[in-house]
Amino acid sequence: MQKKLASILFSTRLTAVLFIAFAIAMAVGTFLDRASDTSPTPFSRAIIYNSWWFVGIMVLFVVNFVGNIFRFRLYKKKKWATLTLHLSFILILVGAGVTRYIGYEGLMPIREGATEDTFLSTETYLKAFIDGDYKIDGVAQRRNVPLKELDLSERLSNKFTLKTDYNKQPVIIRYRNFISNVREGFIASEDGEEYLRIVESGEGQGHDHWIKKGEVASIHNILVSLDNPTPNAINITTGENEYKIDAPFEGFYMNMAELRADGVDPTQLQGVDMQEIMRRFQKPFVKDSLQTLALRSLYSMGGMQFVIPEVVSKGRYGPVKVDLPDRTNQDVLVVDVQSMGETQTVELIGGKFVTPNPVQVDIAGLKVFLSYGAMELKLPFSITLNDFIADKHPGTDKGYSSFRSKLTVNNSATDFYDYDVFMNNVLDHRGFRFFQASFDPDEKGTVLSVNHDFWGTWITYIGYFLLYFGLMAILFDRNTRFADLKRMLDKVKDKKAKMTTVIVLLFSLAGFAQDTSHENRVTFKQIDSVVMATAASKEHAAKFGRLVVQDNGRMKPINTFASEILRKVSGKDTYGKLDANQVFLSMNDIPKLWLEVPIMKLDWRNDSIKRILGVPKEASMASIFDLLDSEMKNKLGPYLKEATSKTNPNQFEKDFIKLNEKSYVLDATLSGGMLKLFPIPGDQNNKWISRPELGSTNIKGQDSVFVSEVLTAYRVALGYAKRTDDYTEADKILDLIVDYQKKYGSDVIPSENKIDAEIMYNKVDLFNRLFHYYAMFGAFMF
Repeated sequence: MQKKLASILFSTRLTAVLFIAFAIAMAVGTFLDRASDTSPTPFSRAIIYNSWWFVGIMVLFVVNFVGNIFRFRLYKKKKWATLTLHLSFILILVGAGVTRYIGYEGLMPIREGATEDTFLSTETYLKAFIDGDYKIDGVAQRRNVPLKELDLSERLSNKFTLKTDYNKQPVIIRYRNFISNVREGFIASEDGEEYLRIVESGEGQGHDHWIKKGEVASIHNILVSLDNPTPNAINITTGENEYKIDAPFEGFYMNMAELRADGVDPTQLQGVDMQEIMRRFQKPFVKDSLQTLALRSLYSMGGMQFVIPEVVSKGRYGPVKVDLPDRTNQDVLVVDVQSMGETQTVELIGGKFVTPNPVQVDIAGLKVFLSYGAMELKLPFSITLNDFIADKHPGTDKGYSSFRSKLTVNNSATDFYDYDVFMNNVLDHRGFRFFQASFDPDEKGTVLSVNHDFWGTWITYIGYFLLYFGLMAILFDRNTRFADLKRMLDKVKDKKAKMTTVIVLLFSLAGFAQDTSHENRVTFKQIDSVVMATAASKEHAAKFGRLVVQDNGRMKPINTFASEILRKVSGKDTYGKLDANQVFLSMNDIPKLWLEVPIMKLDWRNDSIKRILGVPKEASMASIFDLLDSEMKNKLGPYLKEATSKTNPNQFEKDFIKLNEKSYVLDATLSGGMLKLFPIPGDQNNKWISRPELGSTNIKGQDSVFVSEVLTAYRVALGYAKRTDDYTEADKILDLIVDYQKKYGSDVIPSENKIDAEIMYNKVDLFNRLFHYYAMFGAFMF
């Protein structure tokens, strides 16, 4: 069976089938993207490039190439050219995988003279948080909903549902609609509110502004009110027969109908002609005087020109679909927000490389804030745009021959250097690459493309170098497949056989030209922004990690305990950029936050669990909340009962048991029940307890007060420390806990040297490092 499987996986027929499937997929993807300026589109990504089967083709390609190396013994000296080609394809595909799953990219706009240390992600997200009247220690609590990464298209269903709660009050955010390429504008409606349209002329173009009746709007820093008289504003009042206007500015107005009646097109007037027409047709406007408003007349006052073309209209102000080829770079995501039987629909205007302000929704006593757009990603350094230079072709206004950004890269106040970025001149700094992407229309700002894909780039580059070298070598090496085919052709006399061999030869050549343009640089799974923002410093977390905890009779530093917990739950020693000390401290400091963080590792083979939990098929992690239904009951309950009742559960049932164990460990950690920091004074078995276990012990007096309150005091001090970066008080409280442990647990507490040695052992991570060294040595030997 194994030999048969190997013969299939490593066969040239499979290579041909994979190549045909790959070529068809690329052709279809190109066809799907034909009407778009960007490729790939969300539609083609969902249907093809991000699909499991397309990834499977790439994986099978790698398996096939690796297998053929051994099947045809390409590692022999005389077949080095063919080996080079196979290795090049493997590296190119592996590099594409690294780029997709590890690398990330975005755009960084900078104005001249400005310094920026953030850029906008290529991916778009639904961002949400909830405010209410729930308070802890007099402080109003905010619920931050985990980010939802979205890749929306009008040609996809796009359906998603986010379930969360605020102080146990459920809140559901559900997808309703998505419209691409929109612009905010007026939508006529008989049952809408009353709006007045003002067409303001700026930079030679008209811009529509809609003012709601009873409100005041600011147009280029000039206040304009409608039926709401306001000091120092252009006040417009409506009536049944006529409209009135007064303003704090001197000015004039011209009736556009009179101009056209005289054969004058006001849109074509410039320079001297305009001045002459103004002398003939303009009428004075006296400031601070109530006058009749002349509709369809050009008013000029306060440095602003505007026309009111029509009377008040009924409708609403919202997103309006704009037809191609006009592009607004804005989309609208429509979602329903539900809570306590109430539902409200909200339109979120945003999209790629846009970070809009949150939209507030008041529902069931809560304030839900939502926005749709890019994330701001932070750089470990900053960049200053000193000057942007755009060179034009002679005799043209917009025909740019070249443009460059003169930058200063700032690592610190004393460590910086200047660098110019322009076409084919890329800035490489600390794993980030900056390309000149575009610039602002006024030529006073630049837009840099940012890419963080050091390993993926180099692996791919090496693969392409080997491909070029191998293609050159294989044409001249006498021991290659091409030479064999040539000798076979010389011997074959049958025309049909000869034609078949030629086809094989041509097909082989085509196989070597496979394209990897499908690469889709997708950022790795987002680290919850709130977790990162509220994390303690590594230095203080390291001190917290030196506290001793009792775990099933073994005394160990929290550093060890935290690593074990994290590996048990997530399969990793870290969470993003946070080490185990920081993660464990955050879990005990803000446990409610971690109920929503997807940190429990899911078995990639068990799609049934993902379907039951309601998480995407591609999800690799789940949160505590993912395990709970709307009634806060465990979704795995019915399956666990059956699985745990069997002596020999199958793999499917074992996966349920493992996930339940992870959730138990995580829940116990978040509840504080596993943090056994406090020795019981005089206990014969040297038992240590956690804060929730205090009531079941005989700890009395000041010791009881200490155990009861010290962690609360520590959280308060820690919160202050994270805001001010002053951990003095928090460090002092940790010292008090250490003193308590030494006072009552001296018989079992490890010495400082042992704690140092264990933390050093954890830090060295000897066996994992040896694994990597063995792997590298094996690759070198190979």
